[in-house]
Amino acid sequence: MIAFDNVRVMYPRQSRAALDGVSLAVPRGSVTAVVGPNGSGKSTLVRALLGRVTPTEGSITIEGVDVRTLARVAVARRIAVVTQREEPAFPITVREYVALGRLPNRGAWGRDTQADRAAVHEALRQAEVDDYADRTVDALSGGEWQRARFARALAQGGEAFVADEPTTFLDVAHAMAVFELLGRVAQEGRAVLLVSHDLNLVARFADHMTLLHEGRVAASGTVADVMRADVLERVYEWPLVVTRDPAVGSPALVPLRGARGAP
Repeated sequence: MIAFDNVRVMYPRQSRAALDGVSLAVPRGSVTAVVGPNGSGKSTLVRALLGRVTPTEGSITIEGVDVRTLARVAVARRIAVVTQREEPAFPITVREYVALGRLPNRGAWGRDTQADRAAVHEALRQAEVDDYADRTVDALSGGEWQRARFARALAQGGEAFVADEPTTFLDVAHAMAVFELLGRVAQEGRAVLLVSHDLNLVARFADHMTLLHEGRVAASGTVADVMRADVLERVYEWPLVVTRDPAVGSPALVPLRGARGAP
């Protein structure tokens, strides 16, 4: 579905590439997670996919078509995105905000159709924001605003779903609900690209993982391939152990205390 092939991105006035020869595939019907420390290139990967930065080398394709040849609206029809940061620009209601996700799918006159309204209603329900759908977005808490953004992406539809740190500001219950919802989106046949700092939640839900470090792929493959103490210690520069999640048996990272000379 989505393929990054030897992608290199260099920002102006930087001595090191933000992405340097990164390749990975995001197939339909699975959750592909990109993890790594701050500054490793995770969000740059999403920006490159959306055309917000242009690779100096390599290519990014959607169903074999180079994204550079697609109009922005064509990309939006295929890929729904929850970006890492966004602030509400106008005090519209949550329902109106979620309905903005339908814009790429509207016809020439831009009017809501019954299908648009049904998609908005279902997105509000799935993201658990229907109880405050008529509140204005500037009256929401951080967690409520994040869930509203998730609902807008769900309403958008498309063949792929990209989530860049989607659980920011969410409590444990709602973070778990978001990950479970991403799993259901993948089971419906869509390609899911997940960028997250939460390695333990990723290990529970991802089918494939790619670990970035200083713009390069440090490890890639199954969860077991990536969630290894020797690999993670080298990348995160912190002592840790990898054990087993007692609930589901997936690998779980446990950072150790007393690192870097701490008492």
